[in-house]
Amino acid sequence: MKKLLTSVVAAVACYAGVAAAAEIEPAVIYDMGGRFDRSFNQSAYTGAEKYKEDTGTEYRDFEIQNDSQREQAMRNFARRGMSPIVAIGFNQASALEKVAKEFPDTKFTIVDMVVDLPNVQSVVFKEHEGSFLVGLLAAMASETGKVGFIGGMDIPLISKFSCGYAQGVKYANSDAEIFQNMTGTTPSAWNDPVKGGELAKSQFDRGADVVYHAAGGTGVGVLQAAADAGKLGIGVDSNQNGMHPGSVLTSMLKRVDVAVYEAFSSVANDSWEPGLTVLGLAEGGVDWALDENNEKLITDDMKAAVAKAKEEIISGSLEVHDYMSDSACPM
Repeated sequence: MKKLLTSVVAAVACYAGVAAAAEIEPAVIYDMGGRFDRSFNQSAYTGAEKYKEDTGTEYRDFEIQNDSQREQAMRNFARRGMSPIVAIGFNQASALEKVAKEFPDTKFTIVDMVVDLPNVQSVVFKEHEGSFLVGLLAAMASETGKVGFIGGMDIPLISKFSCGYAQGVKYANSDAEIFQNMTGTTPSAWNDPVKGGELAKSQFDRGADVVYHAAGGTGVGVLQAAADAGKLGIGVDSNQNGMHPGSVLTSMLKRVDVAVYEAFSSVANDSWEPGLTVLGLAEGGVDWALDENNEKLITDDMKAAVAKAKEEIISGSLEVHDYMSDSACPM
């Protein structure tokens, strides 16, 4: 694990082109919402494309349309000799457990879930740390003292985002009011931008002026609603600042792209290892986005506050509660 973690940190720092040491046949299986959801899946696609650009290595990918296709897609790739096979999303776990046992010589990587098998690498993130930072920024940017959160599927992982966000909001403004909604209880909740927009509008109507989404493709509707209302949205996973320049306060970056890139390159360089890797602020696995699209929205005071909080989280002097370890969110 230490070897793997070191290589991931190096990939985050460099993310540069290095020729593959060996020929590989990698594959990616996206979760519901598809490769162009502008969020979670698209970050994975970006990592695969970056590796292809840097090394010239082609890869195969597949977009899940329903749950029954997960196992079929993994097995088809494994039968063709593809390795590594990178499964994006916690919903892939049960299919992966079955298929990985059938193909013990194939290397699998899963993002957002832990599968304990000798040929499986599990990569998870400290989403609560990155969400804390954007929550702090939301509270500092808000003029009403009311902010919102819209999640996709109502599961503990998304509550991990919302809990971290709430802690960041309260850290900056203990009197702030936070509205929270989940989009649904099935995987379709990741791909419902109309409902995302409706939920955002309802929060704006209640006085919120900044809304953070962790909802995959559904979040496209959240950010559109923010732009239409003259309010601020916060993106997630990929850098979504450019979707509505001047209306997206920031984005919570979850470096799924680096996880995919490293899975490919570590197999090529014979450094791939099974086991668990956890990526947070210290490892460059999560962060917040600042670029030309939102730089006018972020004041010097906000930059200083978020830099201080980030440093304290990394050092351990500021602890962000992890909903996955204890569902009693302190906010």
